[in-house]
Amino acid sequence: MKTIGITGGIGSGKSVVSALLELYGIPVYIADEESKRLTQSSPVIRKGLIELFDESIYTGEGLDKRRLASLIFGNPQMLKAVNSLIHPEVYKDYLRWAESKNTELCALESAILFESGFDKLADYTVMVYAPEEIRIQRAMNRDNASRTDVTNRIKNQLPDEIKSDKSDFVILNDGIQALIPQVESLLKQIRPTI
Repeated sequence: MKTIGITGGIGSGKSVVSALLELYGIPVYIADEESKRLTQSSPVIRKGLIELFDESIYTGEGLDKRRLASLIFGNPQMLKAVNSLIHPEVYKDYLRWAESKNTELCALESAILFESGFDKLADYTVMVYAPEEIRIQRAMNRDNASRTDVTNRIKNQLPDEIKSDKSDFVILNDGIQALIPQVESLLKQIRPTI
């Protein structure tokens, strides 16, 4: 089985491209969603987070996400420590998930595909690109967030130029270029190599 790794900045339209791939019968693992699930359910992550912080990082409802965010915001060392707990578990979970699929091709969507090392799981990497102003407007509308919040999140992501250079394919999602022909073209280029 081959894996397509999908990435892109906030508001680029990764989830739209992933949904299109699913319409073409390609199962997609959404790493951001699965990492949230695993922070609640994985005993390895739970134990590690309690060791890093203390038992109060989990409440009766599960992980105290707001508290965790406040502890890692602006603290690169703590963020790195938390990611070193979560990323290996997501990596293993993806491998289990992919093994359970009976298909020649699947996809892994991750906003931090390169930063997390998940690109090592991918046979092909795809960046979904949209101009920054479009991304800002999409994220503000989607998340009901301020421009400042969105631009701060963009500043904390790997720059588009680096993602583009590291990617095998780039899909333009600017609201002008049609996505379906681009996804079809991508699949035509990939499928003959499988």
